[in-house]
Amino acid sequence: MPDANRDYHPSKHTKEAKRVVKPTRTLVKIPAKVDQVELGFGNRTVRLTNLNKLFWTNPRITKRDLIQYYADVAPVLLPHLRDRAMVMKRYPNGAAGDFFFMKRAPSPRPPWIELCSIEHGSGNIIDFPIIQDLAALLWVINLGCIDLNQWYARCDDVDRPDYLHFDLDPVPGAKFEQVLETALAVREALDSLDMPSYPKTTGSKGIHIYVPIVRGPTQKQVWTIAKEIAHVLASANPQLITAIYKVAKRPKGRVLVDYNQNAWGRTLASIYSVRPTPKACVSTPVTWKEIEKGTRIEDFRLDNVRKRLEKLGDLWKPLLDKRQRFDLKPYLK
Repeated sequence: MPDANRDYHPSKHTKEAKRVVKPTRTLVKIPAKVDQVELGFGNRTVRLTNLNKLFWTNPRITKRDLIQYYADVAPVLLPHLRDRAMVMKRYPNGAAGDFFFMKRAPSPRPPWIELCSIEHGSGNIIDFPIIQDLAALLWVINLGCIDLNQWYARCDDVDRPDYLHFDLDPVPGAKFEQVLETALAVREALDSLDMPSYPKTTGSKGIHIYVPIVRGPTQKQVWTIAKEIAHVLASANPQLITAIYKVAKRPKGRVLVDYNQNAWGRTLASIYSVRPTPKACVSTPVTWKEIEKGTRIEDFRLDNVRKRLEKLGDLWKPLLDKRQRFDLKPYLK
């Protein structure tokens, strides 16, 4: 079995990191029928358990299927996760079961799981796990994590993010067509500021739009700029968009341009994350042309995203490029 930790670590294979990596071959094949197995990755071993457990009933998807999906998309997923604290959202009984959030890396754990120690306002230091390679990815998914939620700032400076982003969330009464219309309005606003923008489906109800930024501004400064953009958009499109964060005051039938997810410690589901929705939808990068034509959340699922990746590669690969990031400094007050 190939050592995926060695084959896909960017610090050792910079040429591999610079070109489009498509998951055209299976790095790891999880044996069928067995309920648990140990997989070796060089000097690391990952024990996978309860593989036959149903995580979705219709369509019928087992925990094995979920882990196999993440193993298959790992070459394009891992570069977006490395060096970032991971907030675990665990579904021990599958997508329809209860879930709980877990920030601190569980113990006991493999000694090779890297940690990101972050001090919170209370003075409490939390050791988050980091997904640095395929072994760590499979270990986290085996804990029952259906989707992946990483920090926007890397662990060497958790107060200075790499992205500014918006979560477009339909308020009750709003249709998904309004979400798409809002996404185009956000793109137009960002274009007017010469900000590059990259959309993806949330895999749940809405659209995420990310702007890769030069590291430097603090999380609070990034949040402030995102808030200002959101409120300008809401003022210009009052029948379509709201930026009101308090649920009780939010007008129905609008699309929330949620800037508050830029606040310190907040997370959104990563690209290529499977979501605990009835159809096992996946948060998937899309083109602006697809947004214009009317893409749907249900178009991208655990059963078909791998073929899309083989055809298109990683549409969000530019977000990994340090040279294509927007400098927010001129907008700081």
